[in-house]
Amino acid sequence: MKYKLGYRGYIASRKVNGELVPHNVQNLVIREYANRRGMNYLLSATEMSPENCFIVLNDVLSNLDKIGGIILYSLFMLPKSYRARVKIYGLFLQNKKILHAAMENFLFETETDFQRLE
Repeated sequence: MKYKLGYRGYIASRKVNGELVPHNVQNLVIREYANRRGMNYLLSATEMSPENCFIVLNDVLSNLDKIGGIILYSLFMLPKSYRARVKIYGLFLQNKKILHAAMENFLFETETDFQRLE
């Protein structure tokens, strides 16, 4: 099964693409996305509210070897810094994990996928 390992949700306590979305709504979007794909959804990690704070994301990334990947609520939750995003993409590629974006209905698994994202 492609999605045997669990996928950690990742939600925000700050605005996402200019909108403040309640945690329960972000989790519903992620859960529905996972259900449609037959994925084992793990409870979401919630990022802190300060702008450009990625402490929780970095913690989830440090445990990437234990999960199948991450389901972001939205692509707009990724760091604004190109260098930071490329570093994240490299971790996914190196660990052969998948990055999903629930709102945009995208998944990123190959280098071509991440190039397309940029």
